[in-house]
Amino acid sequence: MNISMYQACAPVFDRSLGSLAAILTKAAAWAEARKIDPAVLLSARLAPDMFPLTRQIQIACDFAKGTCARLAGVEPPKFEDNETSFADFQARIAKTRQFVATLTAAQIDGSEDRQINVKAGPRELSFKGLAYLTGYALPNFFFHYTTAYAILRHNGLELSKPDFIGSV
Repeated sequence: MNISMYQACAPVFDRSLGSLAAILTKAAAWAEARKIDPAVLLSARLAPDMFPLTRQIQIACDFAKGTCARLAGVEPPKFEDNETSFADFQARIAKTRQFVATLTAAQIDGSEDRQINVKAGPRELSFKGLAYLTGYALPNFFFHYTTAYAILRHNGLELSKPDFIGSV
C-alpha cells in the first residue's frame, strides 16, 4: 500500500491541530483555576531568543495551511497575527482546520514533483513537493507545535504524551 501526499499532510495537520486546541483548552482552564493571567502564559517562551507561545501557535497554523495549499497548487489564506487570548487562538486553529478540510486528495495527490517556492525570512527556498513536505514543512510544523507544548509544560501545565498525540 502506498501513502499519498494528501494522507501524509492534511490528516496529520488536522489531528495535531486538534490536539493543540485541546491543550489550549486545558491551559485556559488551568490558568483560570490558578488565577494566572492568560497573557503571562501566551507571552511565555523557553529561551529569551525563542518566539513566545503566541508566535509558536501562529507559525504551526501557518505551516499547516500553507503546506496543504502549496501542495494543492492554491494560494494559502492570509491570517492576521493579532490573537491575544486563548479564545482567539482556538478560532485561528479552527479556521486553519476548516481551510485544510476544503482541500481534497485529488488536489494534493501527485504533488511529489510540484515546484514549491517559499519565502523563509530573507531567503527564497525552492523544493519539489515531496522534499518540501517531508524535509521542510512537517519538521517545521512539529518544531513549533512541540515548542508550544513545551512552553506550557515548562510553566506547570500537566501534560503528557497522550495530550500531544491525541486519541489513537
